[in-house]
Amino acid sequence: MNAPNAQRSMVEAVKVRKRFGRTEVLKGISLEVRPSEVMCLLGPSGSGKSTFLRCINHLERIDGGELWVDGELVGYREHGDKIYELRESEIARKRAEIGMVFQRFNLFPHLTAIENIALAPVRVRQTARDQAKDHARTLLAQVGLADRGDAYPAQLSGGQQQRVAIARALAMKPKLMLFDEPTSALDPELVGDVLAVMRKLAADGMTMIVVTHEIGFAREVADSLVFMDDGVVVESGAPAEVLDAPRHERTKAFLSKVL
Repeated sequence: MNAPNAQRSMVEAVKVRKRFGRTEVLKGISLEVRPSEVMCLLGPSGSGKSTFLRCINHLERIDGGELWVDGELVGYREHGDKIYELRESEIARKRAEIGMVFQRFNLFPHLTAIENIALAPVRVRQTARDQAKDHARTLLAQVGLADRGDAYPAQLSGGQQQRVAIARALAMKPKLMLFDEPTSALDPELVGDVLAVMRKLAADGMTMIVVTHEIGFAREVADSLVFMDDGVVVESGAPAEVLDAPRHERTKAFLSKVL
C-alpha cells in the first residue's frame, strides 16, 4: 500500500470513515492537501469537520479508509502486506510534527506565556530550557505579543491567549498546522489579530487546514475550500468557485445564511 500522491501531498485522505457508536460521523472523506497549501473547511455544526481534523493527528482513530500525512499512514505502519497500529510513544512523536489550535486556548493557567510555549519542546524534544524560552520569545514577537511573555493566561485577552496558543503549536516546528475554529470563542473585535497571524503563516508557506466560519478569511487566504455536510464532502474547489458559484443546492442554502 502506498500513499496515492506521496511525492506531492502533505495530507491525503482516501474514503476516510469514522463512527461514534451507531452514528457515522465521517462517511468516506477523500481530499488532498499539497505542501504550503491552505485549505479551509466550511459546513454546519455536526458536519464532521472537527472530527476529521482530530483524525489527521490520530486524536481519533479512523474506522475505514486511509489517511496519510507527508507520505506516512497516520497512526499505523506497514510491514510487508500487513498494517500495524503504532505504539502510543510513536503516535506522540508523529503528533508532535502536527500543530493543532483548538477553539478553546487550553493554556496552562499556572504558567506564563513563555512557559506555556516552551513546555512541549523541553518535555517532548528535550530542548534545553533556556533555548526553548529564547525560541518562545521569538515566537511571541511573531504573533505580536513580544511584551507579554511574563503574563499569565488570566492576564491576557481571549485573542491574546489564542495567539499564545498558536505560538505554542509553532514551537514544535510542525510541518502541518490544523486550526479548529480558532476564532469562534473570541469577541468580534479580537478576531482580526488572530486572523492576521494566520495570514502571515500562510504567506510564509505553512501548510494549513482551517475549520472556520470566517468567510472573508477563506476567500482571501485559502487555496482551496471544502464544504462538508453530514459527514461527506459536498463540494470543493477554489474559494471563488465555491463561494460565488456553488453547484450544489446544499452549499447554496448554507452560504445564503452566512454570506
